[in-house]
Amino acid sequence: MSRDILLMTRIDKPALLRRVFHLACEYSGRQLTFEKMVGQLQDAGNTTTIAHYLDLLDAAGLVTGLQKYAGDAARRRRSTPKLAAHNTGLINAVTGRAFSATRSDPAAWSRSVEAAVGAALLAWARRERGAVYYWRTKVRGIDVEVDYVTVRGTQVTAIEVKSGGAIGSLEGLAAIRGAFGPLIATEVVGTGGTPLEAFLSRPAL
Repeated sequence: MSRDILLMTRIDKPALLRRVFHLACEYSGRQLTFEKMVGQLQDAGNTTTIAHYLDLLDAAGLVTGLQKYAGDAARRRRSTPKLAAHNTGLINAVTGRAFSATRSDPAAWSRSVEAAVGAALLAWARRERGAVYYWRTKVRGIDVEVDYVTVRGTQVTAIEVKSGGAIGSLEGLAAIRGAFGPLIATEVVGTGGTPLEAFLSRPAL
């Protein structure tokens, strides 16, 4: 961070930049409004500053705030970001959680698997000049979401990550195809779909 950001860009609040990085690692895979980030960081900085710092951290290949997939760029920029790390090793370094502890905790393991898929997709996006988003909506008053949506040219793929013993609901995939058309490709990674190891080992989507 000191080499790639602080020496290349003027940062008025370097301590805040570091806290944004730590927060993004701790909340990787979860959506967090900029207003809640300000509260979590306990800093007088405004939401614009935090958004700018997230952009800098993304450009440095550290962490990012994924935007909600939408039909136009203006709506994406107004959405609540989903925090994601470019490398799961950063999450482990910040949280200090042992692998055995994560593996034995179903909720923590689910977040770890989703973060690993997200990191692979972010690497793919840089390599292939694509983009990665998430998607969320309400179906019959209940929140449903798609973990990741990848875009390259006109090719859009909705990806749901499953790490439990059963595949569970795939309502999010059905909802996004209903909202944006059946031409959107869908994929399940993990339980009931592409094995996690196979997904992570393939070169690109």
